[in-house]
Amino acid sequence: MAKIEMRTPLVEMDGDEMTRILWKDIKDILLTPYVDLKTEYYDLGLPERDRTGDQVTVDAAEATRKYGVAVKCATITPNAQRMEEYKLHEMWKSPNGTIRAILDGTVFRAPIMVKGISPVVKNWKKPITIARHAYGDVYKATEYRVPGPGRAELVFHGEDGAELCQTIYDFECAGVLQGQYNKDSSIYSFARSCFQYALDTRQDLWFSTKDTISKKYDHTFKDIFQDVYDNEYRERFEAIGLTYFYTLIDDAVARVIRSEGGYIWACKNYDGDVMSDMVSTAFGSLAMMTSVLVSPDGKYEYEAAHGTVTRHYYKYLKGESTSTNPVATIFAWSGALRKRGELDCLADLRNFADKLEAATIAVIEGGTMTKDLAGLWEGETPANAVDSREFLKAIAAELDKRL
Repeated sequence: MAKIEMRTPLVEMDGDEMTRILWKDIKDILLTPYVDLKTEYYDLGLPERDRTGDQVTVDAAEATRKYGVAVKCATITPNAQRMEEYKLHEMWKSPNGTIRAILDGTVFRAPIMVKGISPVVKNWKKPITIARHAYGDVYKATEYRVPGPGRAELVFHGEDGAELCQTIYDFECAGVLQGQYNKDSSIYSFARSCFQYALDTRQDLWFSTKDTISKKYDHTFKDIFQDVYDNEYRERFEAIGLTYFYTLIDDAVARVIRSEGGYIWACKNYDGDVMSDMVSTAFGSLAMMTSVLVSPDGKYEYEAAHGTVTRHYYKYLKGESTSTNPVATIFAWSGALRKRGELDCLADLRNFADKLEAATIAVIEGGTMTKDLAGLWEGETPANAVDSREFLKAIAAELDKRL
């Protein structure tokens, strides 16, 4: 069989530890036998990031801006222990954060559903996609301990000489103080990414904040979303029967739990951080969660939602067999190939991505899976827990039947 054609390269970002091992196996077993794979390769493994002073991460993000579609392996964000383990020159920032900042993107995460593994919330029938505004808020906050009694003030010095000052609290004892911020430009990018992704995926969009309490900060998010919808997206939404819905975050949580799913739920940074883990766990596993970073101008970077599976990597280094779940990484590749096929009008490439995902799901629903899924399995066929390579080979055998 002739290999499936590609015209434009994907930006390929390699990663760390066990997911790096799976990355190569997925390419060798599921991709290169079928696709004339064209990629522009960047090694985002921690040793290479350290060697290049993290320039390789910036270069990969810039390449994504050039080519429009990227696929990324999970990477380590180092802490003090990793500094010592890898003998790093610096505690490098999260590659995901660097790439998000350069692309000005929003992260969309959605569960991969299979028959035989039911969501904890029994009425959830369709995936719930969490859109997280991964900028500012508490993650960029300035904070410190207040040592004792005194007045805390919020002060802004304008470049035009204007000054705004407001008392936060007159402390009568020690306490804590925190100041956080966001930018209109980033919020507009967040809104446009959400509305555009909703159109691309034909899903309703929900957005939630707590504007009744945060009458300036959260209300700005609400106002910007409404402005973007009214002036840029309302007609397109209504033309294909999509809905944009705003509600308070507590009401949204209640509605989500009662719903069947099948929509995008847009959240501010902290809310999205928490809710994406809640949704992924309730649907089954982080290893069964897709993640795609979308910029306002339509650049896409696909990755798995989980980390580098350090515990399994140490077992692998000892020569022990590991049953690491590669599904989210497979779907990162299939998502990137499908998007590349859409942009380049390559029906065979889109079709391959669809069949790769269908084959992966069929193998699991047939009872063959990694150990983490076997622990969740409710199917009629007894679960056959296999190691990672056996699982990939089973998917390849199923894929051969479909091609």
